[in-house]
Amino acid sequence: MSNTQTDHAHASLMDTIYSKQRHFYDATRKFYLLGRDLILQRLTIPQNGTMLEIACGTGRNLCLAAKLYPSAKLYGLDISAEMLKSANSNLQKAGLHDKVHLAQGDATDFDANALWGVQKFDRILLSYSLSMIPPWEATIEHAVNQLKPGGELWIVDFGDQARLPKWFKSALYGWLRKFHVQPRQNLEAIARKAARNINGTAEFGTLYRGYAQFAVIKKSSIV
Repeated sequence: MSNTQTDHAHASLMDTIYSKQRHFYDATRKFYLLGRDLILQRLTIPQNGTMLEIACGTGRNLCLAAKLYPSAKLYGLDISAEMLKSANSNLQKAGLHDKVHLAQGDATDFDANALWGVQKFDRILLSYSLSMIPPWEATIEHAVNQLKPGGELWIVDFGDQARLPKWFKSALYGWLRKFHVQPRQNLEAIARKAARNINGTAEFGTLYRGYAQFAVIKKSSIV
């Protein structure tokens, strides 16, 4: 199967999953997509800076980012046309449709200049999305190449549940598989590799006893 066929297949799968779920996605996911708000607060978009959320879903994080960083220029990308319907609706309701710019595209090969006329970003966010993107390593590789000098890629997703009961991990992972979600066990290694490829640095940590994990890849400010 070609890359184009694979992209279309994944887009179709996401649309099938979220055509109905998008209507109650935010109401249910707030109970287990933990750490999103904390990461948004920590990423500190510079004054008048730019942020892209890859796999932005319903636009929930972008709406919060707009409140936290009122001077920022915000962008959202998602492969699912169904999710973008909800994102556009939510931005309209929040009065943010002129502040946040959305586009449909694949996380591994989007062209930000063609989509929005933006060359590079100060911050890029991947929030509970790598676990649903099959070519997730390529997604990280492409994302770091979209950073400005001094820019940062922030990632938060499901962790290894190392300090939680084994039955909890088994039940959670089993439930996630029903939605084609696969936690990435080697995120730290891949993040550090991506950082080395751009002569940057990487930080890694866990949240909530390993329920979630996060990584920060920082590009050098020296060109």
